[in-house]
Amino acid sequence: MKAPLFTGISALAFVTLMPLAAQAINYKIVTASPRGTYIEIGRDLGKLIGPEADIQLESLPSAGSAENVRRLRYEPDVKFALVQSDVYQAYLDQAAAGNGQAQALIQPLRVILPLYNEEIYFVARRDAKLDYVHEIQGQRISAGPLGSGTALTTATLYRRLFGQGIPEGNAQYQTNEEGLAKLVTDKSVDVVVIVAGQPSKVLSDMRPEARDLVKLLKFDPDHPSSKSALQTYFRANVTTTSYPNLLSEDLPSIAVKAFLVTYNYSQTVTTDALARFGQSLCNNFPKLQAEGHPKWKEVKLEMPPLGRGWRYFPATEKVLANCGKPPVTAPTVTRSPTPSAPRCQTQEERALGLCGR
Repeated sequence: MKAPLFTGISALAFVTLMPLAAQAINYKIVTASPRGTYIEIGRDLGKLIGPEADIQLESLPSAGSAENVRRLRYEPDVKFALVQSDVYQAYLDQAAAGNGQAQALIQPLRVILPLYNEEIYFVARRDAKLDYVHEIQGQRISAGPLGSGTALTTATLYRRLFGQGIPEGNAQYQTNEEGLAKLVTDKSVDVVVIVAGQPSKVLSDMRPEARDLVKLLKFDPDHPSSKSALQTYFRANVTTTSYPNLLSEDLPSIAVKAFLVTYNYSQTVTTDALARFGQSLCNNFPKLQAEGHPKWKEVKLEMPPLGRGWRYFPATEKVLANCGKPPVTAPTVTRSPTPSAPRCQTQEERALGLCGR
């Protein structure tokens, strides 16, 4: 009787231990609107990249890039964030200008990979006497939720175009859906700004009859006001294949770059996990481009020079640049509690969440 009992106990122990040995680490990535491109990119990473790295990656919705920076900085389980380049740069600029809160937020963050350009859409009513982006001065603008990348982009781009911030009485901070509803119902909004890689679900899901209600404004790169904007943003085209129910021809537009970002972790278990993530990204990148969101086709596994103050995360940089070499351990960075927020002085500070309302 002893032999069968021993065998049964051994088998039970083996069955019990197997899930522990193969158990994935639970990490999270903060994205943006549930109907935006970012959340689909996050889900692609969870589905196609996470498993080989033994990472169970949950894609979380958020208000957008500015909120993502804060959550990546202070929420322990959030190990990845999708962030717009102008938002990242705005934090760096605020930090360089002496804003201690901005410095505490952005200094320990690191780039894993530049991704793709996100188109910036300006949606107006069909009957509005507006055709171009440079004509929106003085209009009532739905700028995106406070704390979102869209709100920061709207404020920054408006200032680049017109040399001043949006008049406070003309700026509304709400979701894309709320802004579009106000645009066509009570008409309390004249222009809705949306930042999303095409095809953006909130626009591509519109029915053909939407063309009788709304239109997308063109960006004229040759207009004098556009020159300053193109120092920060990039020329782009919005295509009829992305939005056949809205467009009869391709539309000149403007875009901002998206980045995959992490924290400057030093714990071995985390750096090793992120190095495995980088290796899985190397191994499964063709699958991402074939099966993931169409925007993956614009991404390259390259590590171009970053702007001043931007730095790559060493563990993933080594892997992505050389596909397989051991990761480099980053120096220790101690997390600090969230500092209190002073009163807002500019729209940019307000959009970044660096101050109280």
